[in-house]
Amino acid sequence: MKNTENVCDESTFNLLYKIYGKPIWRFIYIKCGNSSQADDLVQEAYIKLWQNCAKVSKEKAKSFLYTVCNNAFLNQVAHKKVVLKHAKSQPEKINNHSPEFLMEESQFSEKLKKSIENLTEAQRTAFLLNRIEGKKYSEIAEMLDISIKAVEKRMSQALATLRKEIGNI
Repeated sequence: MKNTENVCDESTFNLLYKIYGKPIWRFIYIKCGNSSQADDLVQEAYIKLWQNCAKVSKEKAKSFLYTVCNNAFLNQVAHKKVVLKHAKSQPEKINNHSPEFLMEESQFSEKLKKSIENLTEAQRTAFLLNRIEGKKYSEIAEMLDISIKAVEKRMSQALATLRKEIGNI
């Protein structure tokens, strides 16, 4: 069963980029929080789509792009963990902050990361879009195709969960 429109066709490939490029970028930007990294990951996903265009049907292209982009991000995170583990095994450089301050800062950072990870996907997405990207509730509602009230509820739940888990710091 052969597709009439092949992903290897340049016009079809360009159309797929126009349709899915921005949504995939926003999806991965929410995960990584870095626009340059998001640009690179999306570009990498489209390169892999082009390299595998004969194997990927037009109907499966969206899923393929999201999966490749997400897997590339997860691979980068795993690599960063290895680099950090190696860096921690090296002697620490002299720092102007007191060891107590550095320890508290590290503990708070870990606690915050874990708390954000424990949020539901919907809460985390709304929280990161609002607090990290600086998006207004109306912009978030439009991006996620939900009502402003739904965004307000997700933010309220996210903040309540974070307050509960982090405590008074």
